[in-house]
Amino acid sequence: MFASFQPLLYVQISPERLTIRNMKSGDALSEVPEMAISLSRKPQVLAVGPEARSAAAEASAALVNPFAHPRSLISDFHAAEQLLRHQLRKMVGRAWFTPSPCIVIHPLGSPEGGFTQVERRAFRELALGVGAAEVHVWTGRALTDQEILSRQPPAGGGEWE
Repeated sequence: MFASFQPLLYVQISPERLTIRNMKSGDALSEVPEMAISLSRKPQVLAVGPEARSAAAEASAALVNPFAHPRSLISDFHAAEQLLRHQLRKMVGRAWFTPSPCIVIHPLGSPEGGFTQVERRAFRELALGVGAAEVHVWTGRALTDQEILSRQPPAGGGEWE
């Protein structure tokens, strides 16, 4: 019964782009995965996405891309969680009652040897940390809308957890 109210989000992550699609409403957000963080004693997120560069230049702030690392897709777990949380709020909103979403998280790229179990778990924990009720991690080709809506892994071509 409540599944019809639960947002179903497809999140694609790469060092160059963070894309979030709400599969039920059709809304989409695709931005650079950067954030400006203040350099004060208690760091705060000043801006995310395309506004982050200008915010970092105007204030004493660091420009961070939590998905840019030569060996792993997550370079800063805490920053990645903050960025994803901020972008999900843009997509789903902050209503009085918003059901926790189901997130299909898709790390893009193909590291040598594939993504490790530790990396796949980090993506699962990332989605759970931002409030997902259900998480599926997909490593493989881009999924079709029907594959996401059915929550069924495609036959071959990737790993579904």
